[in-house]
Amino acid sequence: MAEVQTHEHDVLIIGAGGAGLRAAIAASAAKVSVGLVCKSLLGKAHTVMAEGGIAAALANVDERDSWGVHFADTMRGGQYLNDWRMAEFHAKEAPACVRELEAWGALFDRTQDGRILQRNFGGHRYPRLAHVGDRTGLEMIRTLQDYGIHQGIDVHMERTVIALFTDADRIAGALAYDRERGFFHLFRAKAVVLATGGIGRAYRITSNSWEYTGDGLALAYEAGAELMDMEFVQFHPTGMVWPPSVQGILVTEGVRGEGGVLLNKNGRRFMFDDIPENYRAQTADNEEEGWRYTQGDRNARRPPDLLTRDHVARCIVREIKEGRGSPHGGVYLDIAWIRKRIPDAEERIKKKLPSMYHQFKQLADIDITREPMEVGPTTHYMMGGIRVDPETQMSTVPGLFAAGECAAGLHGANRLGGNSLSDLLVFGKRAGDFAARFARERTLGPLAADRIDAGVRRALEPFQPAAPEAEGPYAVQEELQAMMQDLVGIVRHEEEMRRAQEAIGKLKERAARVRVAGNRHFNPGWHTALDLPSLLTVSEAITRSALERQESRGAHFREDHPSKDPEAGRFNLIVRQDGAGSMRVERRPIPEMRPDLKKIVEENG
Repeated sequence: MAEVQTHEHDVLIIGAGGAGLRAAIAASAAKVSVGLVCKSLLGKAHTVMAEGGIAAALANVDERDSWGVHFADTMRGGQYLNDWRMAEFHAKEAPACVRELEAWGALFDRTQDGRILQRNFGGHRYPRLAHVGDRTGLEMIRTLQDYGIHQGIDVHMERTVIALFTDADRIAGALAYDRERGFFHLFRAKAVVLATGGIGRAYRITSNSWEYTGDGLALAYEAGAELMDMEFVQFHPTGMVWPPSVQGILVTEGVRGEGGVLLNKNGRRFMFDDIPENYRAQTADNEEEGWRYTQGDRNARRPPDLLTRDHVARCIVREIKEGRGSPHGGVYLDIAWIRKRIPDAEERIKKKLPSMYHQFKQLADIDITREPMEVGPTTHYMMGGIRVDPETQMSTVPGLFAAGECAAGLHGANRLGGNSLSDLLVFGKRAGDFAARFARERTLGPLAADRIDAGVRRALEPFQPAAPEAEGPYAVQEELQAMMQDLVGIVRHEEEMRRAQEAIGKLKERAARVRVAGNRHFNPGWHTALDLPSLLTVSEAITRSALERQESRGAHFREDHPSKDPEAGRFNLIVRQDGAGSMRVERRPIPEMRPDLKKIVEENG
């Protein structure tokens, strides 16, 4: 058997994005020993790709904003499937978290009187996103990392966790391997926080980085935790579509927040053609009013280009399917048109959207200050994830916590732009605080050697001699991604999802026969083989949940059930293992919202 190096921590954080770093800082402040494991290098987390801003009701640009309005916007965007207690915590605590980030050194854009500047974003009633140009996620990671490395946190880089261990139904530790040299590492811990991000690599077209293979969700599921809302996968409406090498890379919603408009091949602003009834009172019905809104006119209504992401993505798909798309299978996003309105438009675009300007110039040879971008929907975010307690962020497995994108509850059926970064701060902090509290009251649980050996043996199976029916991991991964993109994508149908469910079963059999060549020293084929079980688990959970929800709501659109079902709005779907180890999906009623919160929603409807 391979040698296993052992590490001991009170709290183990898995994932070093915004949620993981904030959890590590919080746990370290509680004077417990903290280990931080990251799949990539520190500072390379996918959080850096969150460009638009941090949603928080600071009311620096419009004093009418408040936590109550933010709460109501979040609940409305989530189609009221949100965990309302999490939405309350989030709206109330986000402003303090942003100010804390500022105190730690984050350099936000400023208003003329020196306060943190806030911009418009889809689904938010008032300008609410604190931002650093279009590089907000990068600034968040820089700040949290610079602050966190002085807090006595042990960082373990380029290590992938492949199993969680429990003892007497509580968490006891984790098994990981070193991606560079292939060595195995055992982490014993009293509490574990999962902050591993999303599942985007289950799809062919995604804005997500290579790390997003659903590791945290699959680890929690295999350890006995429940998953929730897995049918709700957000397809961001604007990803790059050309050239093919960069297909899916995110084009921030900040482009539309600064005045960018969506056009079909005929130059028509098609978003005016389909404004949902529940947003009609807040949405401009003409170009002039929409422009005034983006320029800060408090009496103007927002342009339809800034409606919720699920709606905008479906409108774009409609234009493409009906033959009004751009030459490369998208639509146009035009910010250059503001040159007609503003004399210094070119400099303003470069100042407000520096990353977007350089991204298109370098990758597609397009100058966005002079010509439109070609964009289309890209798999972007998972609203579903590990079911957690709204206050403590602990899962249904004692001692196992989750925060950020891998945790479910806050966003319901659809996330509003900007709520992801404030989610990381608010619930990363809560997870770290309560994980430390849990750890202080317990001792390390025992781990049987045979369970560790079994985990190592499973990880080394791809190196076994190849059988006649063996194949490489890349073929299985690519087939899974293409199948999920085509059959369980933006528009869903029962017959297609049944085919997907059957295909996943066959892909599982093929994944068990995958073999790789070479040795354990930086072997990308081996890494891909070890990612496959997680990708298959989350793909099955998404497909089964999407079949069970026979309605269209938020990011989940059923072509065969295009309307909302009032009854379906009263439950969440829970995914768990049954006694035989098979995946089961069950309905769980949503608790009644507190009367004071109901009143806030009604007043801000």
